[in-house]
Amino acid sequence: MAMKTEQANEQLIGIAAAAGAYFLWGILPLYWKLVDNIPAGEILAHRILWSFVFMILVLVFTKKLKKFKQDFRELLRNRKKLVGITLASIFISINWFTYIWAVNNHHVIETSLGYYINPLVSVLLGILVLKERLSFWQLVSFMLALVGVLNMTFHFGSVPWVALSLAMSFGIYGLLKKLASLGALTGLTIETLILTPVALIYLSSLNTGGYNAFHLTETSTALLLFGAGIVTAIPLLLFASGANRITLSMIGFLQYIAPTLQLILGVFLYHESFTTTHLVSFIFIWIALIVFSLARTKFFTKLEPGVFHKTKSFEG
Repeated sequence: MAMKTEQANEQLIGIAAAAGAYFLWGILPLYWKLVDNIPAGEILAHRILWSFVFMILVLVFTKKLKKFKQDFRELLRNRKKLVGITLASIFISINWFTYIWAVNNHHVIETSLGYYINPLVSVLLGILVLKERLSFWQLVSFMLALVGVLNMTFHFGSVPWVALSLAMSFGIYGLLKKLASLGALTGLTIETLILTPVALIYLSSLNTGGYNAFHLTETSTALLLFGAGIVTAIPLLLFASGANRITLSMIGFLQYIAPTLQLILGVFLYHESFTTTHLVSFIFIWIALIVFSLARTKFFTKLEPGVFHKTKSFEG
């Protein structure tokens, strides 16, 4: 009985931690709007720099600095993993830059679309790269999501590049992280360590040209830029804590908290345009996600066409 109670408590802690991570990711536009007068590239450089500093402090506080050093030495000896984590660093920086730019240029709704699409992109990459199997209903979900994206493309005359960039960059980042097999703390610290020299060079060039927004005399701006590292690391730490305690299916359910909050902020707080075209596209993508989430249940498995189920596995 005591063991069951302990497991239930662990699951509750896990759900609370993961939900907290997605909640913070969902309201992150509120933070970036506070520094929307600063170029996205400069914000990104500070986000990288201060994330690295904060992660080192976390490693010291949690007494995992020694483990980090060991992992880093092993990484340097493994060229394949080193290339993988370096590429992961590049793709997460692309994701961060796109997100910051989008929020500060009134594309919060499109960021929401990107993170709704992201789970489907991740599975597609798994099929193409890791040769994972795709069920009939998962294929249906991809087709529905594609209709949603194409609907926006044809009606607005342009591809929703912000949404697709966010979904693809984060999907590729997740794939590279999976291949590199590094822990959450170690992984983020090494990623920011790789990017920090570039960030420092960029910030130094801004300082030389007199364009650097980080001035200690302007306390509020300096604190907000420094805080970029904290708002980056804390949700990741919560997510790591939650993911270790709950099932992957529960994580999959909770991950829709973030894009839903972003959509609410975009429509109701920032009054971005949300047309009938947006609504139709989002409905297709929401239906796609529902089908995708239920694709592996017994009910949907029974509904798969017999010929498809027996003869096709849709391996990438």
